[in-house]
Amino acid sequence: MHNIKDLKIWNKSIDLAIKVYDITAKFPADERFSLVSQIRRCAVSIPSNISEGGGRNSNKEFLHFLSVANGSSYELQTQLVISERLGYLDSKLCNEILDNIDEIQKMNFNLQKSINQKL
Repeated sequence: MHNIKDLKIWNKSIDLAIKVYDITAKFPADERFSLVSQIRRCAVSIPSNISEGGGRNSNKEFLHFLSVANGSSYELQTQLVISERLGYLDSKLCNEILDNIDEIQKMNFNLQKSINQKL
């Protein structure tokens, strides 16, 4: 088991999820149950899977959940690019968030690499 609150990746992904909630609140109302819902689920999935994996009993299980979190981060990237192209999201803001996601992905890769070295 890991102390999730001490993991920088978990804290950054929580910040990302909050930012995503803020920006999607400004999306058109007719997207509330489609794109907004999907974007928010992906954003919440990242820290949730990091947390769930960290609470498991083995590093192998933790790696699995880190992988799921990474997949959610790529899904979120795609949905944000679609949102930008639809005109729901400002390009500059979109790029800032995509940079945050890139940083989380790199942190995830390095954490997985570190855990793999322990196995």
